[in-house]
Formats: sequence, C-alpha cells, structure tokens
Amino acid sequence: MASIPDQLKLQEAQGQKQGVAKRGNREDSTKYVFLLPAVVWIVIFTIFPLLYAIYTSFFSFRYGKINQFIGLGNFGRLFTDANLHGALWITITFVAVTVTVEMLLGFGLALIFNREIWGKNVWRAVMTLPLFATPVAMGYLGITLFYETNGPVNALIAALGGTPPPWLSNPTWAPIAVMLIDIWQWTPFVFLVALAGLQGLPEDIYEAAKVDGSSGFQLFRHITLPLMAPILWLILLLRLVEAFKVFDIPSSLTLGGPGRATEVYSLFTYRTALRFFDHGYAATQGFLLLIIVSIIISLLFGRIRSLYEVSR
Repeated sequence: MASIPDQLKLQEAQGQKQGVAKRGNREDSTKYVFLLPAVVWIVIFTIFPLLYAIYTSFFSFRYGKINQFIGLGNFGRLFTDANLHGALWITITFVAVTVTVEMLLGFGLALIFNREIWGKNVWRAVMTLPLFATPVAMGYLGITLFYETNGPVNALIAALGGTPPPWLSNPTWAPIAVMLIDIWQWTPFVFLVALAGLQGLPEDIYEAAKVDGSSGFQLFRHITLPLMAPILWLILLLRLVEAFKVFDIPSSLTLGGPGRATEVYSLFTYRTALRFFDHGYAATQGFLLLIIVSIIISLLFGRIRSLYEVSR
C-alpha cells in the first residue's frame, strides 16, 4: 500500500495530466475558431459559386424566365460559337505577346538595375509606379495617351516625322494599344520579383567563376540563368494566369472594339452573362477558361518542381 506522500504525488501528477489535457482541448478549440473565418470565406466565395455555376451550366438559365434543363447543350455551343472562338484567339494572342515582352523586358531591366548605377533607387521607385495603379485607371489613361488627334503618343510620333496611327479606331492598332498598356503596367511586377531573385544569388559563385576567367556572357549563361530558372518559371506562371483573366484594360480602353477586335474572353463572358443574360452559357464559358488555365498551371508546376529537385 502506497504511503501518504506517494499518494499525494500521484494525485498531483494526475492533476497535471488533467490540466495539460484541458489546455490541449482549449488550444484545439481556439485553433478552429481562428480557422472558421477562412473556412466561411472559402465556402461562400469559392465552393458555393463553383457548385452553383456547375448547376447553372446544365440549364438554359435566364433570370425572369423558366429555366429549362438542356444537359450538355451549353457545352456543345462552345464548339460552334464563332464569336467565342474569336475572343479566345484574341486572348491567346494577347497573352502570348504581352507575357513574352514583359518577361524579357522585366528581366532585362532587373539585370541592369542589379548593378551599381547612379540613382538606381530613384529609378526603381519610378519604374514600379504603374504597378500600383488599378487596371481600369490605366485603361482610361490610355484613352488620353492614344487620343488620335492631339494625344501625347501621336504628337511624339508626328514630331519624330512618323505617321500617327489610328490607335483606338483601327482593328489592327487597337489590340496593340491594349497590349502596350498591359505591358506598361505589369513589366514592373516581373522587374521587382526578378530583381529580388538576382539579389539573393550567392556572390561567392560569381567570384570563383571570375577567378577562373569566365566572361560576363558565360556568367550569365552558366550561373545566372540556371539559378534564376525556378524564379523565372514562377513569374511566368503568375503572369500567364493573370493575363488570361484580363478584363479591365480592354473594357475601359476600347470597350472590346472597334467591332470585336479587342473583345477578350473575359469581356465576352461578361457580355454573355450581363448583357444578353445567358447565364447558363456564361457559366460554361467560365469552365472552359478554368480548364485551359488549369492545364497551363499543371504543366508549369511540373516544370518548376523538376527545377527545384535538380537544384537540391
């Protein structure tokens, strides 16, 4: 039989265990309380809209009218709608041109400003200003810049002896104007992320390569590019996803015109839903864009994962 001191120690140990268990239960409940707002946000703004869009896509869904179940009818329209194919082609062209130019220009500027040059901090601040403007504001600013009669861009072209183009009224020049505004706004993003990556590269590798007599081009090709490859692929992924969703700049700068020359996919879907009130077909268009972007993300994620595994 245990003595009284031993019994007291046993009771104290049991009390400590119970206290630890109670604290653990309180911590678990507190954890769920902090997670609750995020869960509610995801359910309301992600899961419910997704499920509702799936439901809507199987109906001829128009507010104020009787909704008829049509099965895969909306999905079949995707293959026969010439306007949708045109909007998709315009979007792919827009993405290919803008993302390519932004990647090359942003990375090139990052390489330049990664060196010691006069006033580089001031130039960095100036170059990043377009990134902090809203795309709608950039679009309306583009109306002033590309004004065909006395706009700053055409005035500069005329002063240099060129022929000012009809930026916003010509179906060839209007997409170029939209692309230029997008490049102007999003090149600073590529520049900032690439510059941060360049400044994080180890200096000892460059010093050892210089001692071995490597030239500047060899340093760039065999050290900078391989080390920056994962970051550049990540930037490419982010820009591709964002570029496919472009809406604000063409809607504010050209309203999709002239004609349908700048009617990108998101603007076409917006008009399908909120101008023609064909919500079932608009939901189906959204799923097509989701599939396209998901395929791109999967391919790029596989590439990024393989680069990180190699770097390890």
